[in-house]
Amino acid sequence: MTNEPNSTPASSRSPRRSQARRVQEVAIIRHFRTVVKAIQAHSAWVERQCGVSAAQLWALWEIHAEPGLRVKDISERLSIRPATASNLLDKIESKGLIVRDRCGPDQRVVQLFPTDQGAELLANAPGPAEGALLNALVRMDDGALDELGNSLGALVEILAIREEEFAMAPIPSGSYKNDTFRAS
Repeated sequence: MTNEPNSTPASSRSPRRSQARRVQEVAIIRHFRTVVKAIQAHSAWVERQCGVSAAQLWALWEIHAEPGLRVKDISERLSIRPATASNLLDKIESKGLIVRDRCGPDQRVVQLFPTDQGAELLANAPGPAEGALLNALVRMDDGALDELGNSLGALVEILAIREEEFAMAPIPSGSYKNDTFRAS
């Protein structure tokens, strides 16, 4: 037994699973791998096409769609921690794609605005700007989305992890080099 909180001793696993059940479990593992690889491939493709990561493109798109957003707004829209959003925005700003300004009535509040260079990048950027995963979820019918949400929630519960640990961290872009993935 390891010190990991999620580990299950081999003796407590059910040794008598049907062949159909094992086939289904392997198929689900492959589906998970496919989803992660598709996200990584999309991210790598976006970066090759426009020189920013998929997450940076999504943040830029949000800022362009609603100029004057705050770091907190980007954090919520991308479902990432505020510190992660701030670091992501630093990278976009260093590329000259956004500016931060204290132009509202409360000078303590920093607002985000796209630059002309940022707007030009978006005009030529591949889609979907919000990323392949969210785009796919948006295209699912309500029943399938509810079922997926419930099933993934149950899986997270069985894994016995604190969801917040991982839920607010982006999926790493990885090094998947398949140029054949295109989100429609």
